[in-house]
Amino acid sequence: MDEKLLSKLSVITEEEQRILDGNGGVEKQLYTSGEEFTVDSARMLKDGQLIAVRPHTRFIRFPMHRHNYVEVVYVCRGSVTNIIGENRITVRQGELLFLNQYTRHELLPAGMDDIIINFIILPEFFDVALEMIGGNNMLANFVINTLRQDGQKGEYLYFRVSGILQIQNLMENLITSLVTGTAGDGVVNRNRINQTTMGLLFMHLLDSVQSAESLNPDQYENMIVMSTLDYIDRNYPTASLGELAQNLKLPVHTLSRMIKRSAGGNFTELLQRKRLNRAVSLLVETDEPINDIIDMVGYENHSYFHRVFKARYGMTPHAFRKKNQEMKRIRIDGGNVKKM
Repeated sequence: MDEKLLSKLSVITEEEQRILDGNGGVEKQLYTSGEEFTVDSARMLKDGQLIAVRPHTRFIRFPMHRHNYVEVVYVCRGSVTNIIGENRITVRQGELLFLNQYTRHELLPAGMDDIIINFIILPEFFDVALEMIGGNNMLANFVINTLRQDGQKGEYLYFRVSGILQIQNLMENLITSLVTGTAGDGVVNRNRINQTTMGLLFMHLLDSVQSAESLNPDQYENMIVMSTLDYIDRNYPTASLGELAQNLKLPVHTLSRMIKRSAGGNFTELLQRKRLNRAVSLLVETDEPINDIIDMVGYENHSYFHRVFKARYGMTPHAFRKKNQEMKRIRIDGGNVKKM
């Protein structure tokens, strides 16, 4: 990894300095406002962010906790030991540990030379990666399981991939983008790049399953959710809960409850997310008229589409397209593509 980036990531934080000075331990109020130690994404992410990184707090045993987001632990240098139930997992340089939002774990103290990055990721960030890798594999199962609302479930995926150069390069690119990225006109485009980078990472990890260790809960309802997402992915312009229930030979009300319980949202919300993601791709990648795009993604009521689009992205489809077109022009200078 680039030494300048390592140097930036190894800087002692205010919390770590207080620990070194003997003025207390892990400051729970930095991570949560609740009585139970559940690290809150609202404390970790800015408005509109789907992913962020922060250096792991060193010099102290990090107490038992869980998250209401997906955490990915990546060791840039050194190592860190996680205790998950009866399992003790020492993640070493270049290795990855995926933890879903219900996995309770604690960490043994890390030292000055241990540089560990924690990725804070909301489940919807993985939409692009899922499209890239398809279903019926360990990473797709993991991502689907992050949507579960059963707080008693937990899962981790541990990848010993320090020797795979492509994975190390992708991790460095992703960390660099998140550490050096700033708010502004390029946020939406950068987020898409980061999502695609995660998809490429997933593809390489799937080629490294022999280096993986996992703990999986029951997958029954996961299979239903995966079938639902696959159906939406293939049929989003015309998809309906009734047709899906007929395909799966389940009563509509049973399927509806199962989806809501296991996916963290109802069928309509999942369908809307897919349609909006597709609309964004068409706005950015094509010159199709906006009204045609609205029809293509399955919205009959154009006014409703404009309302839900603005609610999610903070601007109209026209403004969104214009901003991304301007960013394309900025990135191209004399035929040379500038780095983001």
